[in-house]
Amino acid sequence: MKTHLTPVKEIERKWYVVDADGKVLGRVASEIARRLRGKHKPNYSTFMDVGDFIVVVNADKVRLTGKKWDDKIYYRHTGYMGGLKQMTAREMLEKKPEELIRKAVRGMLPKNTLGRAQLKKLKVYAGGEHPHEAQQPEPLDI
Repeated sequence: MKTHLTPVKEIERKWYVVDADGKVLGRVASEIARRLRGKHKPNYSTFMDVGDFIVVVNADKVRLTGKKWDDKIYYRHTGYMGGLKQMTAREMLEKKPEELIRKAVRGMLPKNTLGRAQLKKLKVYAGGEHPHEAQQPEPLDI
């Protein structure tokens, strides 16, 4: 029995809108990562990008449980000596709320070229509006 491999031109990609208002960050991110990879489709394969496009709105209203707003720390390095910068989840929400969801999803995708290509299909917006109405995205309940 041979395994059917879907050609790249025949892959159907849908657009979905996720409203993150009041949702827990990790639970939303895991479902988004699953949809970006295409694991919900019968033609899923580990080495191909068969996932869908995801538009996340109201990223500034996402929730964290426990004391994570103050205890969860995001690190980055400037590239200079002693250039390690840190930011708590609360500071990240005030400055760049889109990055909270993007970083959570990024950690759940593969760490290679395929994962970077799948992350490009994620569009995150802090408010309730998005410029992707022409693609007619379907609402996705998480």
